[in-house]
Amino acid sequence: MSKTIAFIGGGNMARSLIGGLVSRGQPPATIRVAEPVAALRDALHADFGVAVFETAAQAVPDAACVVLAVKPQVMHAVCQTLAAQVQADRPLVVSIAAGITTSQLDRWLGGDVAVVRAMPNTPALLGAGVTGLYAAARVDSQGRADAEALLAAVGKTVWLDDEALMDAVTAVSGSGPAYVFLLAEAMIDAAIAEGLPPDAARTLVLQTLLGAARMLTESGTDAAELRRRVTSPGGTTQAAIETFESGGLRALVHAAIHAARVRGAELSAANP
Repeated sequence: MSKTIAFIGGGNMARSLIGGLVSRGQPPATIRVAEPVAALRDALHADFGVAVFETAAQAVPDAACVVLAVKPQVMHAVCQTLAAQVQADRPLVVSIAAGITTSQLDRWLGGDVAVVRAMPNTPALLGAGVTGLYAAARVDSQGRADAEALLAAVGKTVWLDDEALMDAVTAVSGSGPAYVFLLAEAMIDAAIAEGLPPDAARTLVLQTLLGAARMLTESGTDAAELRRRVTSPGGTTQAAIETFESGGLRALVHAAIHAARVRGAELSAANP
């Protein structure tokens, strides 16, 4: 999209979106960023040539799209400072804050606002993210296309028809990279415990995870079948898989993702 975009917040996720947009041909002159931390502002301007401002009020006038990239805990206050300008300009508003609903954002911004809720994840920093998207009723087809173009700059997108499922998206993909990092930690520790040097253990684990992820995404074969193919009867892989299964790995993963989903709902309830 070549329309003017105002980012409220210039942290890592905003930076990744800005970098993705610029690399896809979005003119830097059409991107504005409001960020109170001077060092972050200066870095964004130096790296991407975008316009930077200290306050949100300076960045949003006449913007076609406003991206709310602040923490959920401060979203209400930020929206209150933007409400009058949003009511005057009627931009598309895209929020990437976990647990804040479109109805909350609409209310805090004064009502009758076109709001898209998005949940990207940290691999967006590498252009390898995935984002769950939900559009409120007032978002038209052009608004959906603009939101799609914005988030597709950093990876794949998945649209949902039921906003209640956004907490599940947060639990699965928003928080999901941390689950993989935890698995990597555990595998590296186990490899070292089995006698491998730390450097070798790290290389073996990281490349194994990378290769497995590529097989999952590029082979067109589902995870269960890929697992079966590498699990020879009576072999070493089967011994490990049986240990995972008997230890309740599946139930633990279900419980962890459920806990993350519940926490997302709690964040929403804490911001009435």
